[in-house]
Amino acid sequence: MTLHNPILKGFNPDPSIIRVGEDYYIATSTFEWFPGVQLHHSRDLANWEMIGRPLNRLSQLDMRGVPDSGGVWAPCLSYHEGTFYLVYSNVHSFQGVWKDTPNYLVTTKDIRGDWSDPVFLSASGFDGSLFHDEDGRKYYLSMLVDHRQGKLFGGVTIQEYAVAEQRLIGKAEHFFPGTELGITEGPHLYQKDGWYYLVTAEGGTEYNHAVTVARSKHLKGPYEVHPENPILSARDHPAASLQKTGHGDMVEGPRGEWYIVCLTGRPLTERGRCPLGRETLLEELVWGADGWPRLRGGGRIARQRFDLASKTSSAPAAAPNNYGFGEDALNLHFQSLREPITDAWCRLTAPGVLALTGRQSLSSLHRQSLVARRVKSLHFTASVTLGFQPRHFQQLAGLVCYYNSYHWLYAYVSAGVGEARVLQVLVCDKYQVREMLEIPLELPGNGPVQLKVDWGGGKVQFFYAITGGDWQKAGPCLDGSILSDDYVQDADQRYRAAFTGAFVGVCCQDLSGHGGMATFSNWKYEEVAPRP
Repeated sequence: MTLHNPILKGFNPDPSIIRVGEDYYIATSTFEWFPGVQLHHSRDLANWEMIGRPLNRLSQLDMRGVPDSGGVWAPCLSYHEGTFYLVYSNVHSFQGVWKDTPNYLVTTKDIRGDWSDPVFLSASGFDGSLFHDEDGRKYYLSMLVDHRQGKLFGGVTIQEYAVAEQRLIGKAEHFFPGTELGITEGPHLYQKDGWYYLVTAEGGTEYNHAVTVARSKHLKGPYEVHPENPILSARDHPAASLQKTGHGDMVEGPRGEWYIVCLTGRPLTERGRCPLGRETLLEELVWGADGWPRLRGGGRIARQRFDLASKTSSAPAAAPNNYGFGEDALNLHFQSLREPITDAWCRLTAPGVLALTGRQSLSSLHRQSLVARRVKSLHFTASVTLGFQPRHFQQLAGLVCYYNSYHWLYAYVSAGVGEARVLQVLVCDKYQVREMLEIPLELPGNGPVQLKVDWGGGKVQFFYAITGGDWQKAGPCLDGSILSDDYVQDADQRYRAAFTGAFVGVCCQDLSGHGGMATFSNWKYEEVAPRP
C-alpha cells in the first residue's frame, strides 16, 4: 500500500500515536479550538478517520480568555491494561518571562466514548507524557520551564504517577538536559531490548525542528545521545517538500515493525509561509545492529510518498472532505473558539441550516459566534447561503478565513442606510483592520445572499451572488499567506506563540449586545486541482 504524506492534512500538530491490537490512534493538538484534541483512527496507517475530540466539556477544558495559540498543547495518548490515558496542557499564558501551563490527565475505557473529568498533574512545564513501565509503575515526563535569565527550556523531568491516588508522588527529577540543538520539549519514553529510549523535539517548532533520540539502561539515566542525531529533520534541506519535521512519537506494529509520526509544514515557497499550519506525517523506522533507530528510507528527510514495507489491515472507507453542517447535529469536523457550542448561540434549525446568534467581535478571546473547519488544501472553494436581516451597522454576519483574533479575512453583510443591506470585506493584519471596499456594495433589502471564497495558493478572492444571479467579485484579491504561523510570528515579535493554521467558516457578530441572528445553509467546501 502506498502512503502519501502528510497523513493528517491541515492543522494537526504534535502527533501522539498508539496501537491497540490492529488499530492505530493518533492524538493532535487543537490549541484554542473547542472541543479539545483531535483523535484519528486507522488500520492501514495510510488512511485515517477523525473519530472524535475527547475534551468536550468545560469541566475538562475551560479556555475562555486564553490567548491565541494558547489552550491545548501537545497531547500524549497512551494505553495500558484496558484503559486509554490522555495527558494535555491547557496553556493560559505564554507571553513574558513566566508561563502558565497547567497539565491534566483524563482516562476512558472506550476511546470513542466519554472521557473522565481531569486530574491535575503539574504546571512546571508543558508537553507532558505518561510512560507505563514494564513493572507496572507509571511516570510523568515534561519539559521544565526555567524563567531565569530568559532560558525558558530547562530540560526534561520525570516523576511517578500513582493511579490509585490520582496524583504525582515523590520528587520531580531532572534527568535529561537536552542536546546542543536546544529548545528541548515533547519527551516520549519507550522500552526495547533492555533499553529505555527517549525521543524529544528539539530546535524549535519552525524550520530548525528535529527529532532527537537518546537511550539508557536505567529509567532515570544517564542517557547517551544517538550518534547520528537528529534522526529526522529538514533543517539542512531547505528544498525538501516536507519542512519543520519534528515532535515525533514512535509505535511498534503487530509484527515487530516500527513507525514514527511527527509534525510537518508545507510552505508556499522555499522556507516560506505555511497557511495549512503544522500537519502530521508518518515514516518507517528500522533498528540497526547497534540498537539505534533510523529512517527506513535512509538519511533524515521524510518521504512524501512510499510503499509501506509491512502488510497492514484493510483501510476503512475514506470519509468525505466536503461535508455540510449536518442533518440533526453539527458535523464533527466543525469547531468553535475557546468554548462549547450550545443552543444559546448555535443550533441547527433544519437539516443543513445553521443559525448563529451574534455575540462578540472577531477580536474577542471569550465569546465568539464562529464555527469553522480546517483548511486542508492550498486550493479550495467554500460557499454558503446567508439569511440575515441586520437592523444596525453593529450587526454583521458572513464568511470568514481565520487564523487568530488579529489575522483574518472576512466578507460580511451588515445594515446600510434605510432598509438597505451592504456587503463589505475586512482584512485584519498585524492588529490593523482595513475595509477593502471604499464604498460597500449595496444589496437588496431582503432575501438570501450567497457568499464564496476561492483560495488558490496564497491568493484569496471573495465573491457574492443574489439568488439566481451570477457570482460577482467582492473586493480585490487578498493575501491568504498572512494566515500562517510564519507570517504571524514575523509580524509580531512581541508575541511569538503562533501555532495553529487557517480555518474557513461562518460567523455572526452583534456588537450592540442585542443578539441578532443569521442563518447559513448550502455549505459547500471543495478542494480543486492546483492552478497552472
